[in-house]
Amino acid sequence: MRILLDTSYLYDLMAAPGKLSDVEHRYLAQARTQIYVSTVSIWEMRLKYNARRRTGLRKSPFDPNDVIAMLEGQNVSFLPITVRHAARGLDTPLAHKDPFDELLLVQAQEEGLKLLTRDQQMAGHPLAVTTI
Repeated sequence: MRILLDTSYLYDLMAAPGKLSDVEHRYLAQARTQIYVSTVSIWEMRLKYNARRRTGLRKSPFDPNDVIAMLEGQNVSFLPITVRHAARGLDTPLAHKDPFDELLLVQAQEEGLKLLTRDQQMAGHPLAVTTI
């Protein structure tokens, strides 16, 4: 199985490393599972890390460089954004209008992946595996 990790999943992994649900263990423990992280997720994390709330605090506490460093020690492949990804629409539209979620799902669609997510807004989408 080929799995693309959602950005929300990466945030949760950074906040609580090693805490996986039974569903996540089942998907990730399969002998032939290939795990991918998209450039889209790292880009989204950088935007949130650099953005500030009114209080002055960052919108995300995780430096994307730290995320990359953590992932490089794992059995993870990085998925670049291609022109084909940027131009393609989803065969099954997304109910909400998050451009990052849509692009991750387009990548999953085009690359034959399933998007592993903890985001309930994507529950029920044929390309998503929701684990909560």
